[in-house]
Amino acid sequence: MNRQVYNPFLPLNEYIPDGEPHVWGDRVYHYGSHDKEGGYTFCMQDYVVYSAPVKDLTSWRCEGITYRASQDPAYPELKYMYAPDVVRGNDGRYYLYYCMGGDYGYGGYTGPISVAVCDTPAGKYEYLGHVHYKDGTVMKKYICFDPAAMNDDGTIRIFYGTQYGYEEEPDFLTNGRLDDEVSMFGRTKEEILGYKDSIMGPIMVVLEDDMLTVKEESRHIIPYAVKGTSFEEHPFFEGSSMRKVGDKYYFVYSTWQNHELCYAVSDYPDHGFTFGGTIVSNGDVGYKGRSFENKLNMTGTTHGSIECIDGQWYVFYHRLTHKSDYSRQACAEKIYIAADGHIDQVEVTSCGLNDGPLVANGTYPAVIACNLTNGHMPHGSNSIYTTEFPNVTNKGEDRFIAEIEDGTLIGYKYFALEDSSTFGVNVRYETDANKVVYEGPVRVDERCENQEQIKDANDLAENVEGYFDICVTEDGESIGRIDIPVSEDISETEWRWCENRVDFPEGVHALYLVYRGRRKVQLKDIRFR
Repeated sequence: MNRQVYNPFLPLNEYIPDGEPHVWGDRVYHYGSHDKEGGYTFCMQDYVVYSAPVKDLTSWRCEGITYRASQDPAYPELKYMYAPDVVRGNDGRYYLYYCMGGDYGYGGYTGPISVAVCDTPAGKYEYLGHVHYKDGTVMKKYICFDPAAMNDDGTIRIFYGTQYGYEEEPDFLTNGRLDDEVSMFGRTKEEILGYKDSIMGPIMVVLEDDMLTVKEESRHIIPYAVKGTSFEEHPFFEGSSMRKVGDKYYFVYSTWQNHELCYAVSDYPDHGFTFGGTIVSNGDVGYKGRSFENKLNMTGTTHGSIECIDGQWYVFYHRLTHKSDYSRQACAEKIYIAADGHIDQVEVTSCGLNDGPLVANGTYPAVIACNLTNGHMPHGSNSIYTTEFPNVTNKGEDRFIAEIEDGTLIGYKYFALEDSSTFGVNVRYETDANKVVYEGPVRVDERCENQEQIKDANDLAENVEGYFDICVTEDGESIGRIDIPVSEDISETEWRWCENRVDFPEGVHALYLVYRGRRKVQLKDIRFR
């Protein structure tokens, strides 16, 4: 069997969200933040870059640690490096742009944009300085956050910013939101109110060829006020990224919905943008009309971009694991830009960068499931939960789906199925001996559901022992069943294979496992043979 690649496309112990892919030469380089497996806040590790040949996206290579937070002068007051981007300067060198922050994002809206440089795209970067004005004053106009970089035929453009809806509230000056901005942004009320439009919103600044000095003053590329515009339903939040497709500029960004990547299009890099649509949601919200209430995964922050690799366009995004927003893994999907420039929303899949569906032969990690839901999955923006619901997690070197409860749907898209196969699952019942217990600090953002409501919804059926129904449609009939027998002579930490003969329909199909049982189970692998 030829090599394959699936989502997440990097090693299962790597957590590199906020993906910015770039093709240089015959390789594609994936830049991003670096979360810690099971970490308690965003971006706890130093930058690591992976690359792959443009003609073989199954073969990702770790280029090692390329830059450390300790190299920035703000360290250790601010310990973490947030979403970066890299651009090739007019001198042929590679420049890394990023901002520093602290736990849960505190301090991340108050600093400047930092710059590091390297002679190669994935070598060891060295700190260069901050984006600044010609007199040496550090540039902090608007909110320096999530910088994205672009070499636009010799013009160096940096896009950045964040946006909350506070200033569109009619009582903004008296309802306490101005005080919130003072606290978040580290600015005075006078400074915040001194902006003609807003201190918030998506911003562009043009730099000199030294990649540090402001050449053209920062300005909004989209007005802050979105009511009555094409952006009203999907306003900018963060995660700026710009690509040029033909003679059009595509602005990719994360929205207030906080689970989707959307895009806007213009003939110009700094104005004239109109909303294009949603490219991907990490809960498939909006795909074929799916509602937020019926999302197919725990949702949360997303950030990414699009890139053309060997003639095929892809969207890079991330998914959530460990019942939190702080252990995010890189995923990608093929997208298609129509002749009129439109990009249809794509669904999240397990096959991602693969050249077609996965082959229904051999063993796959269970955690490549693209859908995981008990019917009421939470939204995890800047949060970590301790309540129980199905999730991708780890215990040591074992990575698996835990807290699988009655009614949990686990989906894989897509497999090239044969008309019959022996299909198996590597499982164990969840017990106090093998349960993953999080012992770090817990945080639930005000934008997230109440934990107790989620907990109260977990009603378990009174089945004696568990089993998986096997389906090829999300709400279809079972075409097979795998029982998970209870056996007192097996260790509580031992994984065991349970399998059965299944008459799969031939062709390309999704594969869904629907669990039924009183006791929760954990799932490590699935197998065709």
